[in-house]
Amino acid sequence: MELLLSMLMFLRLYLVHRAILLHSKVLLSASYRSIGSLNNINFTFRFVLKVLMNKHPARTLLVFILLFWLTASWTLTLCERRTEALATGRMDTALWLIAITFLTVGYGDVAPETSCGKGVCLFTGVMGVACTAMLVAIVTEKLALNKGEKHVHFFMMDSQISKRIRHAAANVLRECWLLHRANLAKGRRDEHRRHQRCLLEAIRVFRHLRLKQRKLRDYVSEMVDLPKMQMIMCDLSANWNNSYRELEQRILFMEQKLDELTRCFQQTSELLSEVLRHRNPEIR
Repeated sequence: MELLLSMLMFLRLYLVHRAILLHSKVLLSASYRSIGSLNNINFTFRFVLKVLMNKHPARTLLVFILLFWLTASWTLTLCERRTEALATGRMDTALWLIAITFLTVGYGDVAPETSCGKGVCLFTGVMGVACTAMLVAIVTEKLALNKGEKHVHFFMMDSQISKRIRHAAANVLRECWLLHRANLAKGRRDEHRRHQRCLLEAIRVFRHLRLKQRKLRDYVSEMVDLPKMQMIMCDLSANWNNSYRELEQRILFMEQKLDELTRCFQQTSELLSEVLRHRNPEIR
């Protein structure tokens, strides 16, 4: 009976997501609600969680891990309390077991005895893998260079490669000169072969550096071309909208002129008909 009451108390945790939803700034903000209604967005707990992970990813993930750790440990304690193995029925041992299971370490010094406890540990392992994946994504995003840092980094790399290319080109010229001197000096085959090998090695290093510099500049140009293409497309779209508005105005102006011409023709035809009526009796 005590275990059943404890499980019923545990089931009340479904109210946590409702409390987070009702007290979130997303739901309390009128601008959020108005823009969301225009875009057919439902303000559910999933949407609020996405917003929190987007604004405060590290803080949200840390709070979730701590709450899950305490909740899973308490649930494991309830599951293992009535068993003969009293070690897993204590809170400190449950905290240790949930921690090593969540981190996917699994020393094996403590193990659950009941089916409920095994299910809790299995679910803890799955959540540990998922949280590890999210943590890796957050750390990767934090360690990634922004646009300005990338430009500085690639500029310094390009300058360093340019210096190495100049040094390699100087080595190629020096080995060419030494090989030419070895060709002029007869009877020095060993020196000739050594300078020839050095020349080939210098040419290989020079080509490798040029290829590396070309790849780096291609990557930088692609990185710069993408925002440039976006700006060009935005400008083309704006110009097309302006041209479309001007065309609409000209069409409306032409329609007005055509209406005026139509009225003028009608008035002219009426005047001609009246003149002809007045002249017909005189002609007769």
